[in-house]
Amino acid sequence: MDVFKPSCLSPAQIESVLRARGIQPTAQRIAIGRYVLCEADHPTAEHVKQWVDGNFPKISLATVYNTLRAFVEAGLLREVRLPDRDAVVFDNLTSPHHHFLDEETGTVHDLPLDAVEVKVLVGPEFDVRTATVLVRGTRRAPEPATEPST
Repeated sequence: MDVFKPSCLSPAQIESVLRARGIQPTAQRIAIGRYVLCEADHPTAEHVKQWVDGNFPKISLATVYNTLRAFVEAGLLREVRLPDRDAVVFDNLTSPHHHFLDEETGTVHDLPLDAVEVKVLVGPEFDVRTATVLVRGTRRAPEPATEPST
């Protein structure tokens, strides 16, 4: 999968990424960028605000929302709407993929495109560009490894 999901970027690298995408790299945007591009996994705006409050005080919720919107418009993040939960999470994996929502924990996991078979049957009046699937369920614990018997 073609992935823009850096393990960690320095502040200078985040500044460079923001400039390359046409975003003025303020200290607040660099701080938010560090979290959403390097550390977070499908955070909501409220999760970003909680992180900011503990790591970079004095950023308003409005600044968080405006920054996330700018990152989405610049292609650094994708918005993933979670129906029935009235929630939006932000995904730093911007290449095409699907999602799995663990209904027990609320955790969102990325699924590769080939993990889900999608067949779209629509009339010729529709020009379908993409289909995104949200799979729901619970994530099972991995089976414990068994030792071979002798």
